[in-house]
Parts: sequence; structure tokens; C-alpha cells
Amino acid sequence: MWIRAGVRGDLGSGDGLGAALAGTDAVVHCATAAGPRDVAMTRRLTDAARDAGVAHLVYVSIVGVDRAPGFPYYRAKAECERIVAESGLPWTVLRATQFHELITRVVAAQRWLPVVFTLGGGVRLQPVSAREVGERLARLAVGEPGGRVADMAGPEIRTARELTRAAARATGRVAGLRPVVPLRLPGRTFRAVREGALLAPDRAVGRVAFGDFLAAR
Repeated sequence: MWIRAGVRGDLGSGDGLGAALAGTDAVVHCATAAGPRDVAMTRRLTDAARDAGVAHLVYVSIVGVDRAPGFPYYRAKAECERIVAESGLPWTVLRATQFHELITRVVAAQRWLPVVFTLGGGVRLQPVSAREVGERLARLAVGEPGGRVADMAGPEIRTARELTRAAARATGRVAGLRPVVPLRLPGRTFRAVREGALLAPDRAVGRVAFGDFLAAR
């Protein structure tokens, strides 16, 4: 994790974090990893930032981490939010919906399969531009700490099946001809997702629609 030009701090081990944070006014924490490692990295960063006297810690999280806790990754993000809020640092947490890039990467990861799997059961997503989220994080970092600020979501809500089909078509004619197979998963978490746990319809402030993102690639 590069925090300042020419100075590197390792969130995995903690090495160099103190030197990297020295004299830093604000930190935007976007690094992530799977499960317990994500939590450990966030704890190392908050401890080092507090020791360095950082004046503002900004953390990006995900819409729905408290409504879909059955996902291990979401449970870790919720725990990271708690660590940030209880760190003793002035803080801001921004939750955003899924990035456009996540959908295309999931499709690309299945490029050798005869079909493309996606979430079924009418699951809807509200993807947002990573660039736009980054711009908002930068504005938050230079402002006053705001605690949990308003969520940020993309401009349209579409089913996961529609988004997956559009991404598959955009990867080329052959990929676009592969059937999209929706998976309906059991359990309360998936039911919550079907009911809109990952959506923020009242915060559709993103300007770049998924189709626009695909067209610009």
C-alpha cells in the first residue's frame, strides 16, 4: 500500500506504516482482502494512524454489509467499519454499491466455461463507476470527518442476469452467444439480496450507467 510518494507501508505485516503515515493529514483506506486478513489490515492501519496523529481516516465500504451478513466478505467489511468508528480517529465511512468492473471481471473469469453463471431469482444490482466513487472519496478526504455519510449508488437498477448478459456481449461475439445461467441460492442472505439488500435507490447519484461503461472500454 503506497501512502506517500517514495514511502511504502505494508498493511499485511505493518512494516513501514509509521514512516509512511508520518506527517499525513488524511488517509483514504481502499485496500481490501478476504475475510480475517481484511480485518487485520484495517486494525493495523488504524493503530498506526492513531500513533501518527492522522487527522482524518476515510474508509470505503459496501452498501448492504449489515443487511447481507451471510457473505463472509461482507461480515469482514462490517467489522472493518466498526474498527474505524471505534479507532479514536476522526473518521468517515462511505458505502458504495458494486463497481461496474466487478461485473465484467466475474464474466471474464468464466471465459473458458461453456456458459456464464450469474445470480438468479430476480436479484437486482445498482452498479456504480469506480472513478466516480474515487472522486467522492477524494472530496471527503479534504473535508471534515463526517462519520457514516450518505451511500453512493449507480444511476440504474438492473437484474444480475441483464448485467451479466450485457457484459458477455461486450467481450466479443463468441462470448456473447454463450447462455447465461442464473443460480438461485438457498438461505436468508440470498433472500435478503433478492429483496434489495444491495440496493440504494434513494442514492442513485452516479452518472455513468453500465452500458456507458461497457461502451467506453
